[in-house]
Amino acid sequence: MIQEILIDLFGNEIVAFIISAALPLVFIVPFVIFAVWLERKVSAHMQDRLGPMRVGWHGVLQTVADFIKLVQKEDIIAADADKKMFILAPIMVFAGSYAAYAAFPFSSAYIGSGVDVGIFFVIAISSVVVAGLLMAGWASNNKYSLYGAMRSAAQIVSYEIPTALVILSIVMVTGTLSLAEMSELQAGGFWNWQIFGGAETGLVKILLIPFMIIAFIIFYISSLAEVNRTPFDMPEAESELVSGYHTEYSGMKFSIFFLAEYANMFAVSAIAAILFFGGYQSPFGYIGDLLGIDWLVPFEQLFWFAMKGLFFVFVQMWLRWTLPRVRVDQLMTICWKYLIPYAFVNLIIIGLITLI
Repeated sequence: MIQEILIDLFGNEIVAFIISAALPLVFIVPFVIFAVWLERKVSAHMQDRLGPMRVGWHGVLQTVADFIKLVQKEDIIAADADKKMFILAPIMVFAGSYAAYAAFPFSSAYIGSGVDVGIFFVIAISSVVVAGLLMAGWASNNKYSLYGAMRSAAQIVSYEIPTALVILSIVMVTGTLSLAEMSELQAGGFWNWQIFGGAETGLVKILLIPFMIIAFIIFYISSLAEVNRTPFDMPEAESELVSGYHTEYSGMKFSIFFLAEYANMFAVSAIAAILFFGGYQSPFGYIGDLLGIDWLVPFEQLFWFAMKGLFFVFVQMWLRWTLPRVRVDQLMTICWKYLIPYAFVNLIIIGLITLI
């Protein structure tokens, strides 16, 4: 574990804890810079454009330039806004997103916290984001911001139900709430991933596959709604609400909201990879094992974990520039009339199959 290595290196548990806690930030910041650039390029090529081209090779440094610009912008707070809550809201939103990374097993050698109830912790701590968004909408003293915040709260709370039902079905099959154990149970090749029935054998494995695919589809649709991505971006609907809950925000506070949004995108993608696609496990095997280089295996695992997460982030971007935004009533209908009943029935069927 990375904590043990840091303790041996620095000889101080507090210093080791602080460094270990800050390590996800080393991943999140470069990821956000890359993801913003990628989204611009994906949208541009889908619309037969080039996107950013001038700052760096193919505009790769454009996001860095934009970040420097945002840092230098004036920190404006509206006269009638609740100043304390206005300042605290973006910090709270990012804190909820960042804390979820503590339970993610990036590889067998680096798990922020080996908590036994990892997936439960992620669901619980990510709910803090809802409180932060409500604070942002209310503190802005702007009707568009408040509309956006209320929509976001209703949307996230609603779509947490089918998400939880899908997660519960995975917990029934794996028998654990630990994300690290879920990843370990899917070792041995892609045929042992949960999307293909996991480590089960025979008739049980065959019967599980179609219902695991249904569970993944429900989870992925719900995750899009939970991170306010198109077609479920009603809280930020520019055509209706200017920019939703962060209408009044500028400069560094606005960039923190942006940071939290993209951190959330990777977080839900990482959870999808852990639950259904083996987490940090390689689909074929490890070069390190083949060559007898043990220290290489954790780096390979980190690579596969990142690639799986980035793939699902790319799909989120793909869908954003493909699908139209749904109406508010359609948003709630999809959740309460379709996803929740389907997820509940799927949960019961998976439970019955595991009893065979």
